Amino acid sequence: MVSDLQPGDQIPPRTVHVVRATLVRYAGASGDFNPIHWDERFATSVGLPDVIAHGMWTMGAAIQPVVDWLGDAGRVTSYGVRFSAPVPVSYDGGADLQVGGTVKDVTDDTATIDITATHGDDKVLVRARATVALTPKPESEPESEPESEPELLA
Repeated sequence: MVSDLQPGDQIPPRTVHVVRATLVRYAGASGDFNPIHWDERFATSVGLPDVIAHGMWTMGAAIQPVVDWLGDAGRVTSYGVRFSAPVPVSYDGGADLQVGGTVKDVTDDTATIDITATHGDDKVLVRARATVALTPKPESEPESEPESEPELLA
């Protein structure tokens, strides 16, 4: 329960499976068509072990257990990481990314969570940390309807 948090509490870990089709869909959504994410020959020619997952996809996958645990992405008030290893995504088997987190500090209204992300024996992110609001943001009042229709310019 979010209201009873203590330092050391664990965010339920999970494994996120990524395949090359995931990378293609992410490239389309993000506009990041760098060939290291979809062209194996290009990726290996620049010294990578294989096609690699996008860093921002990895960052998003790593925070997802925290978002699911909170039940509201809007309660993540800050999030930062340092990338330490790529996530190679093989043609045949894809890749598994293990993600989770540990509560580091708790104040009256926020908690700091250390995020973990590993691929096999490799730590993919270091200094991965999120600050979250312990209470939901108040709902804002909906904007009132305009009194008249705007004029269209001819």
